[in-house]
Amino acid sequence: MNSAQTGPDASEGAERLDRQRRLSVLAKAPAGELLDRWKATGLDPSVELLRGPETGLIAVRARIGGSGQPFQAGEMSATRVTVRIGTGQVGHAMIAGRDARKAQLVAVIDALALDPAHAGTIEDRIVAPLEAMAMAADATVRSETAATKVNFFTMVRGED
Repeated sequence: MNSAQTGPDASEGAERLDRQRRLSVLAKAPAGELLDRWKATGLDPSVELLRGPETGLIAVRARIGGSGQPFQAGEMSATRVTVRIGTGQVGHAMIAGRDARKAQLVAVIDALALDPAHAGTIEDRIVAPLEAMAMAADATVRSETAATKVNFFTMVRGED
């Protein structure tokens, strides 16, 4: 986003990035942890399924070295759901795997996060703690990986 950009377009862009972040955190969260945090909120909206849950395969593309030519690496299963809650907000979810119950929960949480009355609760009690938990787990893996780093040195002989 351009720093000179202001007004409705800038706020829509920020909302879209916030929603992408939220959906990413929710989709990657362990199902049990997500369910526990959901139950702790005490929220129970009326939910109408608009689409799904549908499980299918999606193509996975990769690049050699992260910058080479893209190639088809394979396929993975994914589940998607779209719901409407009683206040009219529509939530979407697409998660890796075949857990239809988790996908539906993610969609309901997404819809509630779009409702100004519940947005703060969803962020503070579900999304932020799950994001912190994921970052801590990632930091642990990085530190364990860094501990195994090996530096190789090349010795130059005195001969030319």
